Amino acid sequence: MELVTPNVGTLFWMLLFFSLILLILKKFAWKPILHSLKNREKSIEEALQSAERAKEEMARLKADNEKILAEARLERDKMIREARETREKLISEAQEKAKEEAKRIIDQAKVSIETEKQNAINEIKLQIALLSVQMAEKIIAEKINTTDKQNELIDKYLKDMKLN
Repeated sequence: MELVTPNVGTLFWMLLFFSLILLILKKFAWKPILHSLKNREKSIEEALQSAERAKEEMARLKADNEKILAEARLERDKMIREARETREKLISEAQEKAKEEAKRIIDQAKVSIETEKQNAINEIKLQIALLSVQMAEKIIAEKINTTDKQNELIDKYLKDMKLN
């Protein structure tokens, strides 16, 4: 049982050495340990505050980036809309010019056709006049007195003549 119950002398010397070590630690080691723990706590708190500031800065930068992206999208949409409007305007102008050009060409063709028609009518009139003169010359040359003979001669000469 001696092993279970401590001896009074051993207990005295154990308490004395424990107290002495406790005093030495309190005098020399406790303050530096507490001081280093406070410094460590302060540096951890500063790191946490720095991380919080960085987080806020990142949130602000993210908001700024989103704002810039939104403005860029609006600008892009505006440019696309302007390009479409310009394209539509150019197409409309080109179609209008094409219509005007087609109308001008049609008008010129009508004038040209009318001119050719008048020229053809004048040519036909001239041919008819020449044929009439030729027929009259032949009729007068024959010196015909009866109308039956004149009609026969007219029919005969009409068959003989070639129309141009």
